[in-house]
Order: sequence, then C-alpha cells, then structure tokens
Amino acid sequence: MSAAHLLRHSRKLRSLQNAVGCENFSLVRHFSSGSGSFIAKENGVGKRTRGTRFSQHNQSAKELETFSLGVNGSCTWRRASNSLTPSAASRLNGSFACGQVVSARPFSSSADLPPHQEIGMPSLSPTMTEGNIAKWLKKEGDKVSPGEVLCEVETDKATVEMECMEEGYLAKIIQGDGAKEIKVGEVIAITVEEEGDIEKFKDYKPSSSAEPVAPAESKAQPEPSQLKVEEKKLTQTPEAKAPKIEEASQSGDRIFASPLARKLAEDNNVPLSSVKGTGPDGRILKADIEDYLAKGGTREAFAAPGLGYIDIPNAQIRKVTANRLLASKQTIPHYYLTVDARVDKLVKLRGELNPLQDASGGKKISINDLVIKAAALALRKVPQCNSSWMNDFIRQYHNVNINVAVQTEHGLFVPVIRDADKKGLGTIAEEVKQLAQKARDNSLKPADYEGGTFTVSNLGGPFGIKQFCAIINPPQSAILAIGSAEKRVIPGSAEVQYEFGSFMSATLSCDHRVIDGAIGAEFLKAFKGYIENPTSMLL
Repeated sequence: MSAAHLLRHSRKLRSLQNAVGCENFSLVRHFSSGSGSFIAKENGVGKRTRGTRFSQHNQSAKELETFSLGVNGSCTWRRASNSLTPSAASRLNGSFACGQVVSARPFSSSADLPPHQEIGMPSLSPTMTEGNIAKWLKKEGDKVSPGEVLCEVETDKATVEMECMEEGYLAKIIQGDGAKEIKVGEVIAITVEEEGDIEKFKDYKPSSSAEPVAPAESKAQPEPSQLKVEEKKLTQTPEAKAPKIEEASQSGDRIFASPLARKLAEDNNVPLSSVKGTGPDGRILKADIEDYLAKGGTREAFAAPGLGYIDIPNAQIRKVTANRLLASKQTIPHYYLTVDARVDKLVKLRGELNPLQDASGGKKISINDLVIKAAALALRKVPQCNSSWMNDFIRQYHNVNINVAVQTEHGLFVPVIRDADKKGLGTIAEEVKQLAQKARDNSLKPADYEGGTFTVSNLGGPFGIKQFCAIINPPQSAILAIGSAEKRVIPGSAEVQYEFGSFMSATLSCDHRVIDGAIGAEFLKAFKGYIENPTSMLL
C-alpha cells in the first residue's frame, strides 16, 4: 500500500502528507489512544515494537516514542492533539530508504469503505494451526476496549478467551458462534474506529485469496489492435466461456480446490473429481463440498456391505493429539523399562496424612499425588531424565514440571504441576484436583498445560489396568505409566512362612536419543525407593 493511498484513507494521518516524500513509505502504527504499536520489516523479517501509552495532550521530549527503521538511524514521532509530526525530519528520508515498513492495520482499498482492521484467528498455543469459535461475548455494534474479551476460541488443547488489543467498535463478525476449523490468520471479525462506520460493513465479505496484482501490471501491454480483436471474440461467444474455463480447470491430473475444501473432502472421504466447482476458473470451494454432502453425495465407503455404523466427527483436541502421538511414535526411538514397587507403606502413610488434611480443611491425598511427588524427587536425583532432544544438543531442565494425564469427554488433557519437587503433598493434591476439574470443564488456559518436562499417566487406580506402555509426550524424553496395585504372596522371614504384600507396576517409556538404558534404570531405582519408603519424601 502506498503512502499517498494510506494518507488519503486515514483522517489521523492527513497532517503527515507533507512530511512524507517517498511513495514506498507506509506507516506501521496501530492508531489507538490507548497504546502505540509498530511493525517494521528489516531484511524480510517483520518486527513489532510496543510503545508507551499516548495521552491526548502534548507530551514532553522524554515521553516521545522512538522506533528503528533500517540500519541508518531512527525516527522519533510525537503525537500532538490529533496529528502526528516527525521531530527528526532531517533523518526521515534516510531511514525510510533503508528499511521497509508495512502497515499493521489493513486499510480499505476501496473508497466505499472507511479505515478498518481485520481481526484474524490468533495462534493461542505453540501447536495451534486452526481453531473454532465457541461463542462471541461481544455483538456487532458493541464498543470494545483493550483487555476486553471478544470471544472464546477452542484451540487444540483448551477453550481460551481472546482479548481485544485496540479501541474501537465491532463492525462485523465474519465467523459466528460454532464456526469450525478456522485457519490461524483467517479473518474472523472487523473493527472500526468510528461508530458511524459500522453500517458500511453490513454486507462486508473478506477477500477469499490474496492474489498479487503487481505482476499483472508489469506485463507488456498489448497493442490496441490486439485488444480490439480479443474484445470482438469475447462478445461473439459469451456462452462458451464458462464451460471452457471449467473444463480447463478440471483437465489433466490436477483438480483446483481451496485448502478448506480439500480438508473437508478428505475428512468425509469425498473424491474431488466428483464435485463440480463454482469458484473462479472452476475452483472447488468449501461450499461445493458441503452442497455435495447435503444432496446425498456418495462417500468412498470402506465398511463392509450391510454393516451398520455411525461417523463421529473428531474434535479439534483429538485431531491434534492424534497427530502428535503419531509423530512421537514415528520419530522418537521408544524403549520401555518396568519395575514393581511394594506400596504397603505408601498406603499406610496416606491413611495417616488424610485425617490431618480433613482436620485442616485440605484436599485428601491420593496415591497418584504420592506418585507425582516420588517421580519429581527421582527426577531431581537423575536429571538426565528431565531433558529434551534438541537435535544439536540435549536441553536439561532445572525445573521439575510434571504433566498429569487427565481423560475427559472432550479428549485427553495434560495439565502441569510446576516445581513439583519443591511442593508439599497437600499443595500437589490441591493443584491436581483444581486442574483436573478445569480439564473436565474444558477451561484450561495455556499456562495450565504448557512448560511440562515429564509426564505421569495413571490407569491403575481409576481403571484397574495392571501394566501399560505410554507414548512419550514431545518434546519431553520420558513418560511414567502407573498400573494398579495387586496383592501377592511373598516369602516370609522363615523358610515355611509367607506373607502378603501389595505391588504396583510402573513402566518408564524413554527416548533412547536422550536417556540410555542404565540412566532409565537409575531413575526407576530412585522412584521405587521413594515409593517403598515414602517417609523419605518428607525429608
């Protein structure tokens, strides 16, 4: 976008028109009375700098905001009443000549639309590629301020509140309540600065694709005689144009379809060759797949004839969990170590501690809470298991953050207990129960599950599974699988005497790139020692 175009469509920048003498210049500040923000591109890499809060009055020189452009200098801007003026005008041209600045707010390219901002689907977790809109907490026409919650977004791991970053008005909601599989960056709403501009976005639709326009302008212009001939041909055969384009788009081995249409077709086993595209040049759109399914279009069925079944749509968290576990098994060399630990003393200690917890109003301590504490202390003894494979090096963590696997109707969650080696059993019990309830309510925040260094999965107590091998949760290098406790007959002190004891199976899944067999065995030895002598955990 050129500077002249930007200045023409922004009332706040009209006073800057005389200061900018370069056509390739674009200003990058998010215009808000609350905060300043700039995005600059240097060597092709975009950088954002957040500024100090602007007031509506003139500010002194020490309150000015400075941002770097290129490598030759900086430009200081001062906001005075309703205009921006450069206070370092002598260095303006040199700065803009060496750095490329791009607009952080997508201004309208049409004279019919006032300045506006397209809000895209944010990336709310490191693994998020798409999300769903759970519900909007603001409606069209509402005034929004920085920090207010706009909507609830269902990510690959939890439902997260999306906050507003700019002051203005919510002019248009593009993706309504319940919208599914919205790619990160895809437009979900429009905001404007002036309340009077809301009505102009009533029928607004975002552009479906950002097709470059510049290359088309650089092509050699045909001669006038050629233009007349082509015009004549088009006017003579208007009916034949559409079939030819569609035929060309479907010709050959390639079928043109949007990414959303391809994904929807793949999820529903719909062959693209059987769908007629209604998009530009016969391109197959998401709506075409939906129409095909609504009209009873056939899917590629893999079930045996006469076999009744139901197709259950996969939730976002299940898709991400499936992809991550598949990648883990395919890329991490797993090996497994199992040990049986006697838990009689552990059960006895739990029985002694819980009455104290009841008297103090605390949560009851479970066997799983004791297991988490024992695993955390064992990791402190054997820090090699508290590590991650980073290709060129192994990263060993100083913090012992234990993820705890929690199964819910929404899918599998792994909330984290931070610094579990330093916390008491009562604190661990309280945090585990709170996080487990959050997981069941689908209200975990990213801070509740990110940053784990080791995972514990327990299928023994709740489900009675004797022993199992868990899949490592990347980028971690180990996961501990806990089975149920069972009574066994063991030899007594005398030759003909026997006694009963309860034993619990624990299986450690290890990444062989990080943890050698002897190191994994050393961890299990330390873990077994804490389980069989639980009072040592209190030291």
